[in-house]
Amino acid sequence: VHYHIAPPAWADAMQRRNLMRPAWDGWSEAKAIEDMDRDGVARSIVSVTTPGVWFGDASKARSLARACNDYAARLRADHPARFGIFAAVPMPDIDGTLAEIAYALDELKADGIAFLTSYRDKWFGDPAFAPVMDELNHRRGLVYVHPTVADCCRGLTPNVEPMLIEYAADTTRAIAQTVFGGQAERSPDLQLIFSHGGGAMPFVYQRFLLHAQRPGNSPNVLESLRGFFYDTAAAAIAPPMLALRQVVPVSQILFGTDYPYGSAGTVARQLRESGVFDMEEITAVEYGNFERLLAGAVGRKA
Repeated sequence: VHYHIAPPAWADAMQRRNLMRPAWDGWSEAKAIEDMDRDGVARSIVSVTTPGVWFGDASKARSLARACNDYAARLRADHPARFGIFAAVPMPDIDGTLAEIAYALDELKADGIAFLTSYRDKWFGDPAFAPVMDELNHRRGLVYVHPTVADCCRGLTPNVEPMLIEYAADTTRAIAQTVFGGQAERSPDLQLIFSHGGGAMPFVYQRFLLHAQRPGNSPNVLESLRGFFYDTAAAAIAPPMLALRQVVPVSQILFGTDYPYGSAGTVARQLRESGVFDMEEITAVEYGNFERLLAGAVGRKA
């Protein structure tokens, strides 16, 4: 569920802004399929990664999101049963995002919608994004949330890449905003997937529970956190998986690799060597849990 592609329009946008990372050099459809075949991956649900499609201009963001989604749809059409789609949206442009959700789900039949953990000074789950969340809740939609680096937190630690710390921190902030801002309770029919094992959430879980006990906060934090889904990308070794398993059942853990930054073979080996799961549970994580989730999403859209 955490597998990235570089549509030509997106790659061009990254190059023009000097944002292209080495992992994307030479990316191609053929290499992506070769990677899947080598490690025995039957299907990947594709998305574009951070920084997404928003660079301050709503019109350009709408065009780039559409180009990315049309490319993903062509990729799926060319390789039936090998790919699914988490569609890009031009957040924080609310109207543009609502329009792209309708196009992606109704016309392209995307599996779900991809978001970043934050947009400018607001995090996923913020009340400002309520129209988007309400629409997806109405559709009983599947939502995938990928981290980025918030504007507040760039360049804080010299000589340390932001993704080392800030991706986990931003994921944790997004989960906190979703829970304590009330979005989780307002959108009970949303199915939310958070990346990288939930970031730092399992490690600050006790603070979540303590905060939930304060007046005015939801008492259902545990229920909400246990209802979210979390992928294994960059979190498949024992410490993060042990922590996550103390918060959620195995049914809420999904297989993700962060390709091209990671490979399915490496993540699969890490899960087996972690000692956290038995083989039945590994099978559930590797594909059973998402097959069940996707079957439910298809039923809900129908």
